[in-house]
Amino acid sequence: MGIETDFEVVSAVLSAEPISVDQAIRAVESDTAGAVVSFSGVVRNHDGGKAVDRLSYSAHPTAHQVMSDVVAQLVAEHSGEANQPVRIWAAHRIGMLEIGDPALVCAVAAAHRGQAFAVCSELVDRVKEQVPIWKEQFFSDGTVEWVGAGE
Repeated sequence: MGIETDFEVVSAVLSAEPISVDQAIRAVESDTAGAVVSFSGVVRNHDGGKAVDRLSYSAHPTAHQVMSDVVAQLVAEHSGEANQPVRIWAAHRIGMLEIGDPALVCAVAAAHRGQAFAVCSELVDRVKEQVPIWKEQFFSDGTVEWVGAGE
């Protein structure tokens, strides 16, 4: 008799405080995990050929619940695919971020790398597609651009 599948959502939040890959990895590591896959989307210094100085992320009032729901739906869809625990950690920053700051961090721990990679990739895509967060980019030339607003 195999071990029952157990997807555990360790964290699925929006954070005004700094987040890090190290924090995410520490949170999901376990004795049953042979693979820990992480993603860190960091603020870069350019976009569309223009120099970026900093970003600000704003979230819809429902974004916290949507983040939780997105992760719960992913877990529900993948439940039963493994016989060892799969642990998930995801956080997206809100507020002002500087170049190099992590904006979206996800980590998935699973018994095998294939499942860890697949779940982490899908998690990142779903968060970016579904959670109502908008990015305001402040360019070095003094212009500002909103990304995601009105989409």
